[in-house]
This record gives sequence, C-alpha cells and structure tokens, in this order.
Amino acid sequence: MTDAAKPPLDLLIAAPRGFCAGVDRAIQIVELAIERYGAPVYVRHEIVHNKFVVDSLKAKGAVFVETLDDVPDGVPVVFSAHGVPKAVPAKAASRGLSYLDATCPLVSKVHRQAERLVAAGRHILFVGHAGHPEVIGTFGQVPQGHMTLIETEADAESFVAADPDNLAFLTQTTLSVDDTAAIMAVLQRRFPSIVAPKADDICYATSNRQAAVKAIAAQVQLVLVIGAPNSSNSLRLVEVAEREGTPGKLVQRADDLDWAWLDGVGAVGITAGASAPEVLVRELVDKLATRFTVTEREVETTRESIAFKLPRELWAA
Repeated sequence: MTDAAKPPLDLLIAAPRGFCAGVDRAIQIVELAIERYGAPVYVRHEIVHNKFVVDSLKAKGAVFVETLDDVPDGVPVVFSAHGVPKAVPAKAASRGLSYLDATCPLVSKVHRQAERLVAAGRHILFVGHAGHPEVIGTFGQVPQGHMTLIETEADAESFVAADPDNLAFLTQTTLSVDDTAAIMAVLQRRFPSIVAPKADDICYATSNRQAAVKAIAAQVQLVLVIGAPNSSNSLRLVEVAEREGTPGKLVQRADDLDWAWLDGVGAVGITAGASAPEVLVRELVDKLATRFTVTEREVETTRESIAFKLPRELWAA
C-alpha cells in the first residue's frame, strides 16, 4: 500500500510504560550471574512474566524451572522478581545450592511487613489474586493460618474475624489502584481498628502506568497493552482502559494484533506492562505503520528515576 493510500492513525504512547526498576534489576541479576558463573544458570519460575524476555535469557544460558527439584546440584539458581516462600531459600541452603534473590525490593518490603505484623499478634488480610506467584511468596513468609486472602469487595464484606481488634491488611504490588481502594474502604468500614500499611503497597510503577493509561484512554478509541496473559500489572492496564470506557486489548507481540480491532479507529493508545521491553513497543508501532500513516505522540504523566541495588554477590561482576 502506498503512503498516499494509507489512512491516518494517531498514536498516543503512554509514559511511563514498560520496564520498572524491579524488572530491570531482575534481568540484570540473571545476565550477570551467567557472566560470572557461566551457563547454565537456573531460574526458579519465569524471572518476569514476559515471553520475549524469558526467551532472550534462555538464549544466553538461563534455564527456567518451576521447582528446586529440577535444579541439579552445584549450579547457581536465581529466584524470580515475584518473590518466593521462605521454604525455598531454606531448601536451597540445605542442598548447598548458591542462590541469588531477584525478588523486587518493593515485594520484599511487603514480606517484612507481614513478618512484623504477625510477630505483633495481628491477623493479616492480604488483598491479591489467588495463585499469583507474589501472593504465594508472601503467604510463605508467615506461619500458616496467620493470613487470609481477600480478592474482591464481596470477600471483604463476608470475612469473619476471630479477633476484629487485631487485624491488618497488606496488598499485592501489581493490583488495580481503584479496585484495591474499594476493597480497603470495605475493610476499614467493617474493622475501624485495622492496621493499614505505613506506605501504599501497590508499587510506584503499577500506579504510574495505570495513571498514564487513564490520561490517554479518553482521547483514543482503542488501547493496546503489550504484556503477557499471566502478567497481573498488564491485565490491570487493560481493565483501567475499559473502566475509562475505551476498549483495551492485550498483545504479547505485534503479530497478535488483529486488524479488525482498528476498523473505524482513528486514534490508538499504546502502553506496555512493567515486564515488557521497549523493543516490543517499537515493533508494534512499526506494524501499525505498514497499514496506516502514523502520527506518534508521547503523553508523559510522570518521570521515573528509581533504581535498585544489585545483590552484593554480583557487585564485582
């Protein structure tokens, strides 16, 4: 199709988008571990929820497994950015495995809060999604029975407290800001003395990416979110667009784009979940440019400058 024959398409690209500091750090940890120890380096669970990133690291010598039983003796193992139950590093240590913990520092902060609250005699209501690795990891920081999962407002309404005056709540870091606020409001109405986190548990990157989608959703007819179907923060970005009244579609790669979505559409918003690299954004823009005369505009709602330190064992590398 000649450029003259291509219909116009306005692209509003959300900023911030894509990699957050925790994901950046986790990927660096795997790359530096391969550099320092040589391949293969084993990684328990996907380091981050993005197939492109995982495949790139596999090509460099990373081997991804779901349990430590799949890790042979004498090789280093990395724990994913989502965090792991305490039993996992304990088992690694008992086997004499050297391990590197790539848990996002903001997730680790929630783990420490959970330990302190249980030590203070409080029962924790944890707002999150059942089965998500971050939830499994956080539950694994405290003895069984000291934490209850709350997924919805209905769960918050129906929870029966054995000791209503000794409750606290924490949240998964990758939740919808709006949904979580509604659940917290129910808990605080039902249990006025419930202890809230000192700082918001939902991480800065999740909040920022959701705010950026809100800023563009009203100006476009479709929001495309680059991310994996098992990425909590990416799925929440689709929901944020939908809540603003704009259709949202999740795509892992540009090839997932369905041209039928763009019938009658003159303006499209693009963002990327915290595990999706910028190269995938450019790939999607290039794909759209094959059929449209694209005009690109970045809409920046805030600027991020956070960086997290690498584990001490990798400083030399």
